[in-house]
Amino acid sequence: MQRVSRRALIAAVLIALVASACGSSSKPAASNTTTTQGSSSALKGSLNVFAAASLTEAFNSVKSQLATSNPDLDLTLNYGGSQTLVTQITQGQPADVFASADQKNMQKLVDKGLVETPQVFAHNLLEIAVAPGNPKHIAGLADLEKPGVTLVLGDESVPVGKYARQAFTKAGLPEPKPASNELDVKSVVEKLTSGEADAVVVYQSDVKAAGDKVMGIEIPANQNVLATYPIAALKDSKNLAAAEAFVNEIVSGSGQQALKDAGFLPAKS
Repeated sequence: MQRVSRRALIAAVLIALVASACGSSSKPAASNTTTTQGSSSALKGSLNVFAAASLTEAFNSVKSQLATSNPDLDLTLNYGGSQTLVTQITQGQPADVFASADQKNMQKLVDKGLVETPQVFAHNLLEIAVAPGNPKHIAGLADLEKPGVTLVLGDESVPVGKYARQAFTKAGLPEPKPASNELDVKSVVEKLTSGEADAVVVYQSDVKAAGDKVMGIEIPANQNVLATYPIAALKDSKNLAAAEAFVNEIVSGSGQQALKDAGFLPAKS
């Protein structure tokens, strides 16, 4: 993967934004005090985890680790746009855990009394992704609105699409007019790697996951948006002990290293 350095960007955005993002109404659940070892003993039986598409690489890594340390756990991961997953859950599809790419979609389940107390477990930043070599010479958000540049974004209902539009606003740019609006972040990346888009705005973790198929262009700190990821167990889970143990694994166990390796930022500075 080709990309410019983001060390300064991450430091600046964390200083400016993490405090406000972490100052949500979410409070740590009682299960967060459980040790990783104690949680691991509860990780058995069937468990359905609904997770934002951007978490694919990190959560797949966690699944592989848990398969070795918890052979009695039958873990199913269902990925999609956070808004789509909320609809599925509210329509009765069986889910034990929900991990969202924003707090708005998690709040929908809180308001319906469907989840235990959510906990923020990671943050993410936005990045422009273009084809290797940057053939359209994209240098920033303003270039995405130039004639001849085919831009694809997440739909406004999708967290990454919402965050991208906030970035355009912060940059003082007009409302973007993408060629298409996708329903999850992986579909946005696919439009670029398939050649149907010249540029996209996605998460830094997705640029990293795409490897050499894309080139990352950083978004300055004063234009970037910090994405906040909460997770919670569903109250009506048929395996609540395992659901709470999985949440703990993500918040304070092996999940944190998997998230870091995938390009996410920590929940706390």
